[in-house]
Amino acid sequence: MNLKLRLVAMNFLQFFIWGSWLITIGAYWFQNRHWSGAQFGAIFSTMGIAALFMPSLMGVVADKWIPAQKLYGLLHIAGAVVLFIVPSVNSPGMLFWVMLLNMMFYMPTISLAIAVAFNALKNSGADVVTVFPPIRVWGTVGFIVAMWTVSLLHLETSAGQFHVASAAALLLGLYAFTLPNCPPRLRGKAHKSWLDTLGLTSFALFKNRKMAVFFLFAMLLGAALQLTNAYGDTFLHDFANVDAYKGMVAVRYPAIVMSISQISETLFILAIPFFLKRFGIKMVMLISMLAWTLRFGLFAYGNPGPGLWMIVLSCIVYGMAFDFFNISGQLFVEEQSDPSIRASAQGLFMLMTNGIGAVLGSSISGLVIELYFTHADGSKDWHGIWTSFALYALVVAVLFFFLFKHKHQPAPLRDLQPDNVAQP
Repeated sequence: MNLKLRLVAMNFLQFFIWGSWLITIGAYWFQNRHWSGAQFGAIFSTMGIAALFMPSLMGVVADKWIPAQKLYGLLHIAGAVVLFIVPSVNSPGMLFWVMLLNMMFYMPTISLAIAVAFNALKNSGADVVTVFPPIRVWGTVGFIVAMWTVSLLHLETSAGQFHVASAAALLLGLYAFTLPNCPPRLRGKAHKSWLDTLGLTSFALFKNRKMAVFFLFAMLLGAALQLTNAYGDTFLHDFANVDAYKGMVAVRYPAIVMSISQISETLFILAIPFFLKRFGIKMVMLISMLAWTLRFGLFAYGNPGPGLWMIVLSCIVYGMAFDFFNISGQLFVEEQSDPSIRASAQGLFMLMTNGIGAVLGSSISGLVIELYFTHADGSKDWHGIWTSFALYALVVAVLFFFLFKHKHQPAPLRDLQPDNVAQP
């Protein structure tokens, strides 16, 4: 099979698994289980907790001992087993540990998938910056298909969403063993420092001031991503309690409305090669931060009725906010890292965004919402919530503009043309 198609299938299933439950678990939690918001915050934080150590740890394992594609497959098979048993857990305390175990298996696979794809593309002589985004876009398509599948099958508040995810994880786990080989690059090499000895070589990237600042802001943007994942679907579901909005499409099928965000991703991913080569990582990241500001600001004033256009526009803006930060960040880390620590470096990026950033985003936002934006009857001041999130993103953008120093050399216009794209 053509290399591109093989990597497309991997990316599609990778994010189909996540899309099956990530956006709808809040609806399942509050409308099916009827457990508390504080307990939900703890469950949702398992993603960030797992990302604190598992991507980096598994990146080291892939760089030193086990081929990345095989480790990738084993993790997905283990995750499939855990996802299958999630619906049988009836205690919120026990569910925390089960979901934590699930995320410990899943979170490393995101960076491992990137390492496998980049290794295969480079071995084939492809220009990763140009060729990878059109492949990665199929991961977003997988996420969309999963959300629509769960919504149209009316599984948004059902345990069935986890069974869908489990089946996809098992399929991908088996398929992973057919992917191009991505062998360990540090196997058999003599240790030259304590970082090598502990398998923490990628952390040496922090010695570079530019990379240290980059990872700091990656963490802050990771917090912004956590905010939209945790509260977007719940925000729309809450309109069901308002008589004026009951029965409207955005309230009946919130997951489908939120999937506009992922549809937007498919368009902006394809624009990344042009923007990165023409304007560089600083401008692309700055655009992402301003897009997050607009994303949250539109949510603050939107509603399922006359303000539906604001919600839809917010979802469209999300594509730029997410892609220009996440995908561009992965490509930047790849360019700045030695090939021998490819998997570890991507794991470090995951640590900062979906690990530390996610934990800070979920814990601090939960505390702020509880203290300042929750009414006596338990309802939430969504206008205040989204406005505060928008101001947060704006402050991050201003700080990034002054603190991140990176001189970019624009690529000649001829290098941005499709005719010059290297084919795998």
